[in-house]
Formats: sequence, structure tokens, C-alpha cells
Amino acid sequence: MLRIHSYESMGTHDGPGLRLVVFVQGCRFNCLYCANPDTISTVGGTETSIDYIVDMAVRQKAFFGKRGGVTVSGGEPTLQAKELTHLFKKLKENGINTCLDTNGNNMNEDVRNLLEYTDTVLLDVKHMDNAQHIYITGRENTNTLRFADYLKEKGIKTWLRYVLVPGLSDQKDSLIALGEYFKNFDNIEKLEILPYQIGRAHV
Repeated sequence: MLRIHSYESMGTHDGPGLRLVVFVQGCRFNCLYCANPDTISTVGGTETSIDYIVDMAVRQKAFFGKRGGVTVSGGEPTLQAKELTHLFKKLKENGINTCLDTNGNNMNEDVRNLLEYTDTVLLDVKHMDNAQHIYITGRENTNTLRFADYLKEKGIKTWLRYVLVPGLSDQKDSLIALGEYFKNFDNIEKLEILPYQIGRAHV
């Protein structure tokens, strides 16, 4: 069972092609500019079976085309990595592309297993300066960078995402540091510098 916050059908901003986006409940970051603040609490969400989500994805598969599929976002999906591994494995068995949208703060055996069934990781880097990262999220950025290094080591396709928030994450030095750190990551397919937006609608 997974604790689900909400869903977005035919999403176009969270991975390649048209996607079913599944938002899970719970996150250890407390970002000052969080677009989904109601997903932060680890309490709440709807207990949902893996088969229910797979059935939903299979019903929408005709709309995914060659590139689309399912993206799990949040909240922070890796907090439920063991359950998500079962979901991603079943999605792959049904020929459905899988994306994981994560802040990269968690790495353990369950997460490593999950990545075995993940086609693309959408890695959210909040800030390159550790002190500013702590100010924004309440946690250090060291785990995120280690997570990125692991993705590079394993050759896992990655879209790097950075939200540009005036006064919080738009410092020139940090953007230069971002480019310098990741310039030799040949697993990164895309860099997305995202404008800050307040909230987003889910159903």
C-alpha cells in the first residue's frame, strides 16, 4: 500500500511525453517555496493499493504514446521506496515508462532497488550552497549531491531541475556552481531551470 495525496492525468511537465503523475504523501524537506505544501506532512494521504494505480495507468496507456508513462512525485517518493519498487516493477511489466521525481535526500537499499526499475530520475537540486540549502529546506544538500553521484555512476538517465526563486535560489554564484558540479555528468539528459510558481492543481 502507498500513501497517495493526489493524481494528475495527462501531465506534460514531469518527464517525457504525456504522463500520469502520482503525488505521494510525506517529505522530510520543508522548503520555503514548496509548490505542494499539503504533501509535506507524513500524516495523511490515502492508503492505496499498487494494483489500483497500475490499473489506472494501464487505462491511460493509449494516451502515453512512445515517450509517456507514469511519474511519481510528492512529497518525497523515496520515503516509500519499498512499495514504489513493486509499483514500478508492475508498470514495467506492462510496458509503461517510469519516472521518479525526488530531492535525492534518501539513499538506502530500498531506494537502490527502486532505481533498478526507474527509466528517468527528475532530480530536484534546491541550492548548491549548503548553508542556503539548509535555510531553504531545513536539511543539508550533501545527500542530494551523493544521490546525483550515484545516478552518474550507474548511468541512470536524469533530468536536473532547479527552481529559480528570487532572493532564495537566484544567486549567480550558485548557478555557476551548479554548472561546474554537473558539467561532466553524461547521464544528464536535460537541465530545467524552473520559474517559481505558487501551488498547482491536483485531482
